[in-house]
Amino acid sequence: MANVTDLQAKYTKLAQEYSKLRAQNQVLKKAVVDEQANSSSLKEQLKQRDQSLRKQEQEMDSLSFRNQQLAKRVELLQEELAASEAKGKKGKSKGDSPSQHSLQTKSVFDEDLQKKIEENERLHIQFYEADEQHRRQEAELRTRLEEMERDSEQHQTVVNGLTAKYSETIERLQSDKARLEVKTQTLEREAKECRIRTEECQQQLGRCQSELNKQVKQSSSVIQEKVPFNDTKFSDYNSLNVPPHNRRHQLKARDVAGQALSFIQDLVAALLNFHSYTEQRVHIYPLDSSIEPISPLNQRFSQYLHENAAYVRPLEDSFLQLYQSITEDTVTVLETVIKLKTFADNFSSYTHFLQKILPYQLKSLEEECEAPLCTAALTAKNQELQSDMKRVTSVFEKLQNYINLLALPSRLTFELYLPFFCVCVRDVSGVRQDAMAQSSTSAVFTQLAACLHSLHDAVVEMSKHYNQKASLEQELPTVTQKLSTTTECLLGSLGSLTSSTGKLATFFSNNLDFFTSSGYSPRGSTLGLNPLQAECMLANKKKAAAYICAIKKPRPKSVPYREALSNRRILTSSTESREGLTQQVQQSQEKIARLEQEKEHWLLEAQLGKVRLEKENQRIADLEVQLAAVLAGSPNSHAAAASTLAQSHEEAEIEQKTAGKETTLCTSLVGMLCTTPTVEHVGDEESREQLIKTHYMTRVAELTTQLQVSDSKAVHFHSECRALAKRLAIAEKSRETLSEEVKLANQKITHLQDELTTTKRSYEDQLSMMSDHLCSMNDTLSKQREEIDTLKLGSKGNAKKNKGR
Repeated sequence: MANVTDLQAKYTKLAQEYSKLRAQNQVLKKAVVDEQANSSSLKEQLKQRDQSLRKQEQEMDSLSFRNQQLAKRVELLQEELAASEAKGKKGKSKGDSPSQHSLQTKSVFDEDLQKKIEENERLHIQFYEADEQHRRQEAELRTRLEEMERDSEQHQTVVNGLTAKYSETIERLQSDKARLEVKTQTLEREAKECRIRTEECQQQLGRCQSELNKQVKQSSSVIQEKVPFNDTKFSDYNSLNVPPHNRRHQLKARDVAGQALSFIQDLVAALLNFHSYTEQRVHIYPLDSSIEPISPLNQRFSQYLHENAAYVRPLEDSFLQLYQSITEDTVTVLETVIKLKTFADNFSSYTHFLQKILPYQLKSLEEECEAPLCTAALTAKNQELQSDMKRVTSVFEKLQNYINLLALPSRLTFELYLPFFCVCVRDVSGVRQDAMAQSSTSAVFTQLAACLHSLHDAVVEMSKHYNQKASLEQELPTVTQKLSTTTECLLGSLGSLTSSTGKLATFFSNNLDFFTSSGYSPRGSTLGLNPLQAECMLANKKKAAAYICAIKKPRPKSVPYREALSNRRILTSSTESREGLTQQVQQSQEKIARLEQEKEHWLLEAQLGKVRLEKENQRIADLEVQLAAVLAGSPNSHAAAASTLAQSHEEAEIEQKTAGKETTLCTSLVGMLCTTPTVEHVGDEESREQLIKTHYMTRVAELTTQLQVSDSKAVHFHSECRALAKRLAIAEKSRETLSEEVKLANQKITHLQDELTTTKRSYEDQLSMMSDHLCSMNDTLSKQREEIDTLKLGSKGNAKKNKGR
């Protein structure tokens, strides 16, 4: 409580001192303004006095010149008068009339001279007044011209600045618009392609589902009918092919995790120092917060930088938990490392923190460029630093995406989300090409190593540009010891950050083979390990250890060795007999098919024999008729009958020869085949049928492979579409929540702005009232001092008079 009261008392004293200083400042400002007004009025009076002096000098010159002219004129008139008097004296003797005439002429000349003098004086006055008025107007117009020129120059500078600013903003907006248009076009094209692919996949999925249902029915019927042995007592061991536990892999994984932990601790320390010294520099340059308040943007930037430990420290803590979770008795693969998800979440939060402070960093460097003593070289270095900061932030975003991709809960989700990450992540062509081609984590690890090397390069560039900037700032006359010390500390933190990133990149590249190799894989399979297999492996390891250590625990009864051997012999004999029976069945089926073919062949032969027999019977009947006719006729007719009989014998022989070459029609399981049974083509039927059979078997194999490929593609496309739909729903929800947050933030901002304006107005009113009160008090004090001084002078004068008496 005492501390609170002391703080309140100090605060009230500071407020009083501030109000006094503010009032004194107002009084001093008023006095300065009054003095400036007095000095300007005195300057105007001085100008007017100079102008009047010049006018009087010009008037004196003109009057002296006029007096000289008048003196010459008077001399001439006096000479004429003297001449006229002399003539008058000579003519007195002649009479009085000439004298009167001369007097009249003299009076006329006097009047004329007086008129000329008055007219000359009046013209001189008019000329002087016109000249003065002209000079006054000329001076006023010149002052107005100078003011207008100054105003025009100021307006021109303002207009030039605004045009440059607006031209830059217009160009930037136009480039953003073009980029966004290209992006929207690409997104629309990709959306159309995705829709077409989804429709095709749905169709393929329907066809594949129907075909798979048929195949499942067929395979289930075959299994139920043909498979005689199915051990269902231990289903876990039948569904899993459990690999052995790899102790060397675990030791290597723990060693690698320990090295990575040390490197990450160095990286965290360097990042903390970098953000802290950046905060100190913001409070020192371009404005020192101990002398005058810094800009609101830098205040907000310093507040965000002050919170850097809340985002950087969890990286070290989460990776320490990951290192502690890797022991000799665990199974360390991507599917079982659960703590990697925590590290990925913390890394994502730090990346969001970098994205949040990036605009403030850029604006702070722009304020440094707007400082009055900022040179062109320093401005160029600040622009290079802006590009370096953007590059570092983008590299951290890439690292975040790859780490999130590795931290997925299982290999199945990894395979499903991999194309989705390829679409969503900006500039991940390596993942799109390598990971989609290999369908494994090796491509992601390779790209992660490349990203670490690019991070090291970006930090090296930023450190180099900071060193150059520091050397340029040391040449400025306004650099303080505090700023130079802070800059040296900042350069030291950048050096440690460069070394830590370089070590981390080289370490990851050296151990890339270990990261990409699968330490555990089932026998006879190239697939990875799933969590169920890992649990079964650990359970088997514990059982083996308990068995070796002779720990008595309830275990399932083991089969004796002799019984196992006899069972194995029975199993092998049964499998051998089953294989023999299947071979016999195949041979019998082939024999049945061959006999069917021979049966069809001999049926055709029998039909042909019947046809030939009918022909022979008909021919024999004809011959008997002819023979009877011949026997009944003459000997010539007997010779003709003999010739016809010979011809018939020849025709019979020809028919018998050609009968062997008649075509035969063979039918079999494959189809119908027409052949000509010659000696050369005895085995053509079987060979041709075998060729047709092999052709159709190869065709069936090709179709089955195509069906399997289409099934896998359909499953992949279906999972991808489902993931995209989920992602779209999540994005819509996040967009709605963000819009609501933006509305609330805008309302809060308007409320705070209203409160700020009210407080400002109240403070300004109070300060103005206090300043007026202080001015009145100062006026009363000055009057009282004047009265006191007059009274003192009066008392001194009375004292002197009394002493004189």
